[in-house]
Amino acid sequence: MQKDQRFPRATRIISLFLFLSLLFSVVYCVIRLANAPAETTSEGVKVKSDYLLMLIQCVLGLVVWALPSMLKKRFSVRLPNLFLILYFVFLYCAIYLGEVRNYYYTVPHWDTILHGFSGVMLGTLGFSVVLLFHDYRSKSVHLSPAFIALFSFCFAVTLGVVWEVYEFTFDAVLGLNMQKFMLADKTQLVGRAALADTMKDLIVDMAGAGVMSLVGLLIMNKKPEWLLNFDVRPDTAS
Repeated sequence: MQKDQRFPRATRIISLFLFLSLLFSVVYCVIRLANAPAETTSEGVKVKSDYLLMLIQCVLGLVVWALPSMLKKRFSVRLPNLFLILYFVFLYCAIYLGEVRNYYYTVPHWDTILHGFSGVMLGTLGFSVVLLFHDYRSKSVHLSPAFIALFSFCFAVTLGVVWEVYEFTFDAVLGLNMQKFMLADKTQLVGRAALADTMKDLIVDMAGAGVMSLVGLLIMNKKPEWLLNFDVRPDTAS
């Protein structure tokens, strides 16, 4: 397979833009965290927990932003440029626009759209994971398209669950609102209303992953070599 040479400059520009956005946001959150009130004084005024949530998300965003470079240096794993562009755009929309610019509260269904997109993206990543641990070019062991599609689905859904556990844990330990059990005015939801955001996220994650897995299954049944488009290992034959 030829190495992916598409959009290298666009990938670098978008990566740098995301890095600077998150870095400046970290500085902004630190400054605001020091001066923000501990409790709500009037409607619409952000408190320390709001800026702490932003800060944690931005720091986590910087760590996740660096993961592709870490994988490349440590394991010689190189993600395709097109996938990286989608990955960086997702981080920008989820962390900078969602948390820092408050799109989760001001833009209808912003969280739902992102979870659907992440389900598709993680489902795509699941196909790459198959190729990381199995030489699909070799005929010694054959994985059926149905198994690969099922693995991709389960992989994406599992990561979605891990993300919800992460949100639940930080909400409990630091008193944050990642799972949106409170409204923007700090009104706490109860009963099914408090569960609605988490369950909606998981359902949308499953739907996105299911769509990607089904599409992959249908294509692999007709064109098995299609899976090699997701090979993230560097080509050493050049």
